[in-house]
Amino acid sequence: MTQRVDLSTVMDRISIDAVITGYAVAVDDGEWADYRALFTSDGRADYRAAGGIEGPASEVAQWLSQTMLLFPVRQHLIVNRRLDLQDLGGYPGDGALVQADYLNPMRLGNDAEAAGNGGDESRATAPNFVSGGRYAFDLVRTDSGWQIRGVTVQEKWRSLSGALAAG
Repeated sequence: MTQRVDLSTVMDRISIDAVITGYAVAVDDGEWADYRALFTSDGRADYRAAGGIEGPASEVAQWLSQTMLLFPVRQHLIVNRRLDLQDLGGYPGDGALVQADYLNPMRLGNDAEAAGNGGDESRATAPNFVSGGRYAFDLVRTDSGWQIRGVTVQEKWRSLSGALAAG
């Protein structure tokens, strides 16, 4: 490989990492237009293994916008990213696969624990729903840069605590 190809590969890796981080931020912040923009026009998302839906990213974004209202506090941590760039005989191609683990603590709105804090829900910070698993992202280089063609969530575990466990 030439130095120019090496630099291109590094830039691809940085750009892809930004897309994956953007995905987590968009979901956590409820920025559904940003979420949609991360996907190709035919991009799909599959959340069935976590109790969700599968379909075009625009439809999944609509479903998420309603479902995430239950969890006004959420934070996706996406770690252990394994990135495989398409290799065209020593030159990078226009496709990439990313496998990444996630930890997702969330807090339900109107939680009973808030009553113990004088009704101030913002002071009730411990998550009462946490899940973990693995994402599989399929990305493609487009004229707009790297975008997600598909993402599949494989939830491996979940934990409920507080009022949820008692209910």
